[in-house]
Amino acid sequence: MSTVLETRGLLKRFGGITPTNEVSIKVERGARRALIGPNGAGKTTLINLLTGVLEPTAGTIWLDGEDITRVAPHKRVRRGIVRTFQINQLFSELTPLQSLALSVSAQLGISAQWWKPLGHDPRVAPICDTLLRQFHLDDVMNQKVARLAYGKRRLLEIATALAAQPRVLLLDEPVAGVPEGERQEIFDIINALPADVSVLLIEHDMDLVFNFAGSVTVLVNGAVFAEGDVQAISNDARVKAVYLGEGQATQQTTPDHARDDARADASDHASDDASDQARDDARARQ
Repeated sequence: MSTVLETRGLLKRFGGITPTNEVSIKVERGARRALIGPNGAGKTTLINLLTGVLEPTAGTIWLDGEDITRVAPHKRVRRGIVRTFQINQLFSELTPLQSLALSVSAQLGISAQWWKPLGHDPRVAPICDTLLRQFHLDDVMNQKVARLAYGKRRLLEIATALAAQPRVLLLDEPVAGVPEGERQEIFDIINALPADVSVLLIEHDMDLVFNFAGSVTVLVNGAVFAEGDVQAISNDARVKAVYLGEGQATQQTTPDHARDDARADASDHASDDASDQARDDARARQ
């Protein structure tokens, strides 16, 4: 299977702080990869580097064999790297239909005309209709985003990302803040994402991680601490010590047991890299 996204020796320094430390990873085409780690591990900083929000101090980023390290964020989106955010980024006064029409129009290169009647370009409406149905939003397509249940907003954010026809979809805690009763729908939708889209998932919900991912990368102190399939990571005593909260435990654990252990400890990690995000945004503006 070919590599679609790769980092080589990726490094980011803020003065004496190194939130990304010589990170080299490969994401294969169609892969389902989870990125996990304790608070402050550098997960959100890595996503900001991949999307161009931040420029690396050293190292390179490659998309389908092309060096995109210095490519602008909006051009990376056009080339196929699309993200969602830990905190919802939708326009509250738009409807799901309008939100999707905007994203589809941007991908088609007609975003300056997105406000025109949906039928002005025959390509827009069918794509919007498909996404509304796929993400169970067709019954609320004309409601303003501000009135939607939070779980529906998260679904809409993923739908608008998918409307950009990504080669790589970066999901930053897609169930963050979503009530327990609304999470299963999001789980089901994420599991049904197109097989040709590579997905890199940042998540603290171990149900989602272990049920979705084929492989897992663990970050600690900005560096790759461990990589492997779900079975290997769930049984890795070092990972349990630094992330799953089991101290120096060495007992082998099945993925189901690891998931139960992780859920019991999830409250200790639920804030993820929000502090990293705020710090990155502040420094990016300087």
